[in-house]
Amino acid sequence: MPQQCWKSLCVFVSPFSLRGCTDIICCVLFMVVILGYMAVGILGKMGLLRTSHLSDLLSFSHSHTRTCSDRNDTYDLKCIFFFFLFSSTSLNLTLSLLFQSSLLLCSVPLSSLSALVIAMVVSFLFLLLLRFIAPVMVWVLIFGVLAVGAYGIYHCWWEYDNYRNSTVSITDIGFTTNFKVYLQVKETWLAFLIIISVVEGILLLTLIFLRTRILIAIALIQESSKAVSHMMSTLFYPLVTFVLLVVCVAYWGITALYLATSGIPVYKVVALNSTQDNCGQIGGNVTCDPQTFYNSTDYSWCPSARCIFIKYNNEGLLQRNLFNLQIYNVVAFLWCINFVIALGQCTLAGAFASYYWAFSKPSDIPTFPLSQAFIRTLRYHVGSLAFGALILTLIQVVRIILEYLDHKTRAAQNPCARFLMCCLKCCFWCLEKFIKFLNRNAYIMIAVYGKNFCVSAKNAFMLLMRNIVRCITYLNEWNLYPILLFSGVLAFFFFSGRIRLPGSNFRTEMLNYYWMPIIVVVVGAYLIAHGFFSVYNMCVDTLFLCFLEDLERHDGTMQKPYYMSKNLMKILNKKNKGPKNGKGKD
Repeated sequence: MPQQCWKSLCVFVSPFSLRGCTDIICCVLFMVVILGYMAVGILGKMGLLRTSHLSDLLSFSHSHTRTCSDRNDTYDLKCIFFFFLFSSTSLNLTLSLLFQSSLLLCSVPLSSLSALVIAMVVSFLFLLLLRFIAPVMVWVLIFGVLAVGAYGIYHCWWEYDNYRNSTVSITDIGFTTNFKVYLQVKETWLAFLIIISVVEGILLLTLIFLRTRILIAIALIQESSKAVSHMMSTLFYPLVTFVLLVVCVAYWGITALYLATSGIPVYKVVALNSTQDNCGQIGGNVTCDPQTFYNSTDYSWCPSARCIFIKYNNEGLLQRNLFNLQIYNVVAFLWCINFVIALGQCTLAGAFASYYWAFSKPSDIPTFPLSQAFIRTLRYHVGSLAFGALILTLIQVVRIILEYLDHKTRAAQNPCARFLMCCLKCCFWCLEKFIKFLNRNAYIMIAVYGKNFCVSAKNAFMLLMRNIVRCITYLNEWNLYPILLFSGVLAFFFFSGRIRLPGSNFRTEMLNYYWMPIIVVVVGAYLIAHGFFSVYNMCVDTLFLCFLEDLERHDGTMQKPYYMSKNLMKILNKKNKGPKNGKGKD
């Protein structure tokens, strides 16, 4: 950390005050794309796409393509249930289902929504208790894995001993798709026995020689709980990310709808039952007007004749370029989504980094660390976040293209082509995961030092490579994250009560869709728990990188004191030299 020294007195200078704007070119490019994205949506909304028929698409309709109001129907669930159910386009059906789902949420009992509040409280308390229960869970998991491995060794030896005197060997069986046959020969169980024994030995050696690093990983998890307890506002930041993501998805959906419906709708007369009476004479080539069709007697000789929407025409310059605009819509949408996620990660990283680099905790922690980190990120690092988001977006676009090509050419692919396509999809999936990992650590370094994206990504990667053993131990211990998340969800269900399925006393007239409360509670509980634990995950990652930086840059002297907690210094057998001999409140 930068310091200003005069004689023997050194004053800490916060890295958060030593920064400037980064990746300005990418910031300008991102702003231009956003302005173009807004222009497309505004033009559609203001009526330049004058032929758009979005209101018709979103109207309540039943199977006869007549709106519910045509029959003097109220907008009840029975009418909405058939909302564009027989439309010829999948877009209409998708929109109808989404709109129905939003209306069905009004039918969820108030007690189930109340249950989501309980889920939030339980998740919050669970995170605060992690500083006490995390060590127990880590050691229980480690010894549990060792116990499972020991039982596996015993079972494999028992099975091998049973088949030891058998005259049948694996060479007699050869290759077969019936894998149960392989379990009846001794060679299979001997192979299992050797593999499990080797893995068990590796785990034991890791536990013996890397026990200190395991203690460090546990201490970081405990330190993360302390950081979250000092910055409880960070637990609610996922709500900001969620709102921004909803805005992006809604804007993308509305823009896509305006583009998809920016043409004159074409309706044609179609016979739903061509075998009825003389309905076979209807070939589906005659256009019609749905507003006047059902009041006329032109097709009274065919009871199943209907005026059905077929498509939107593609006349006009704008309509002929709808495909290009939709591609722009998708790319801009992905870029915005990745930017919002990057903004959340960098903001949280800045807040938690300010906790770690506070020499005396909690007195040196900023008053409003989250808001300061958010403003600092928007002021200086929009370009860097947009740069990382753009790289990820390009990879996602390639993956979408590969999925599209695979879907279109699946029937014509030979085994070699299918294998090549599978390899390409797998490689880009792995590349996307790696870029997400690299971006996440780059955003942490951006939040701490304020460098541009490329420098931050390089520094983060090299820092992790120089501490590869600690990283492996840390990653193995942090595999507890899914377990902790699952435990939080289970804790929610334990404290919020059971969800009772309909029984003999269930009154269907009181609840139209009894499964909606179940879905809302289960999905809502998971999302709430995931939101809380994502903050916790970001906290652990940030403190881990700061810890590695602390070890490399400082030596505990008065000029370069450690900023890690007393617990971490005790594990590493380190201490700060000087009048304070350590840190303040911890």
